[in-house]
Amino acid sequence: MIGILRNHQALSRLVLLTVVLTALVLIWPETVPLTTLIVPLVLGSLVLGPRPLPWFVLFVMVMLLAVIAGQPQISVRIGLGVGIVFLLCFIVLATSFRRSRLGVAGVLGESMLVDLRDRILKQGGTPHLPEGWLAETALRSAGGTPFAGDFVVATVPRNTNRLEIAVVDVSGKGEQAGTRALLLSGAMGGLLGALPPAEFLTAANDYLLRQEWEEGFATAVHLSLDLGSGRFEVRTAGHPPAARLDAGSGRWSLHGGEGPVLGLIEDAGFDSVSGVLRPGDALLLYTDGMVETPSREVEMGIDRMLGQAERRLRGDFEGGAVRLVEALGSRHDDRALVLVHRS
Repeated sequence: MIGILRNHQALSRLVLLTVVLTALVLIWPETVPLTTLIVPLVLGSLVLGPRPLPWFVLFVMVMLLAVIAGQPQISVRIGLGVGIVFLLCFIVLATSFRRSRLGVAGVLGESMLVDLRDRILKQGGTPHLPEGWLAETALRSAGGTPFAGDFVVATVPRNTNRLEIAVVDVSGKGEQAGTRALLLSGAMGGLLGALPPAEFLTAANDYLLRQEWEEGFATAVHLSLDLGSGRFEVRTAGHPPAARLDAGSGRWSLHGGEGPVLGLIEDAGFDSVSGVLRPGDALLLYTDGMVETPSREVEMGIDRMLGQAERRLRGDFEGGAVRLVEALGSRHDDRALVLVHRS
């Protein structure tokens, strides 16, 4: 009800503004150009919902016809102004018909998308961890767009001392995969904290199969870490393996269980690889955008990433996730990375 009242108030004010501007154009045609009617037209496209907007556009066109009828002589300048206003009216009408599928005004629709994007980023943020543990995430999308097909979900389930993190790469890139990532991040965020670690990827695979999307597959790596003992399990689904730093030897090794891509095979199984993070050790979870480019294979990219990690994380792990994402990967692919370190 409140939204309807606000919409009526906005429409009334815009109608009044249009009438006032039309009167000014008719009274002082040499001073006030008829293109002034663009102002209420643009404001209407921003604040009005998809139902009243087409009627308001028609009202503006009627006012424009009244202005034309009141002109003593139609010059070339006036004709061009009329053409511009009519063209903008048709553009706004076409936009309103597209918005009718969403059912909200332009500004509100944009705020909804921004809110959904912020929720994705919030789910990817690491929860508060006990002293001695550091976990960081970094995300970059193809072309710098705000929506990406790579996302991270992380949680510490209630009444547990376990950190659960999943790094997911949805098929497609940038905005093309953004809508699927919006839906999947919410679903996987709920599954991650509600299921035992061994069942998470199986449930995520079943969920994707039920969607029956034409391009609905995804890869994922899942980390389950006991924050007391440091014992961890890693499971992958068609995803690059996790990388572990052994502080004792200073060497990186790869940990990745075998498992198919999510959303392609029913009743798929996902093997786990386990280990223990001791003081000084670290783990990297990442998407293929970090290690694969058109001119470089994944294996070579992983070697390069581990070389950069050895150089950029030496003695200073804070901010390391951002440093690695900025230094590695293709700017034409989505990139995501999670760094977990035990001090």
